[in-house]
Amino acid sequence: MAFSNAEATDIRRYCGYPAYGAGPAGFQGWRFFTAYGLLEFRLQNLSAEEETVVRNYLATLHTLEGAITDVSSRLETAQASVWTRNKEELRERAALFDGWRRRLAGFLGLPPGPALGDGGVRVVV
Repeated sequence: MAFSNAEATDIRRYCGYPAYGAGPAGFQGWRFFTAYGLLEFRLQNLSAEEETVVRNYLATLHTLEGAITDVSSRLETAQASVWTRNKEELRERAALFDGWRRRLAGFLGLPPGPALGDGGVRVVV
């Protein structure tokens, strides 16, 4: 069973790749990003078992992404009675989320996309 458009969009976004648009047109798309072409190929050619694994990743990532946005409801509270806010919660949740995004990209055999970064050194001239 193929991925729905919404699932494919989430897979691209979670792997750190830019919006695909209506298809390969102009100066963007798989023709200019080898990894993006590989991603599109994989989305169309995974086995049913592999699609199940990817859907499990999507469920986990949806939960983790929601937890990050939920943190915003507690940012203004440093301490309430005996409860004390973890000041590192947002950073820790974002790192956990990004770690799972990297796992999904790794499972698909892709380098993390531009939005996720490769963790390497960047030289700006």
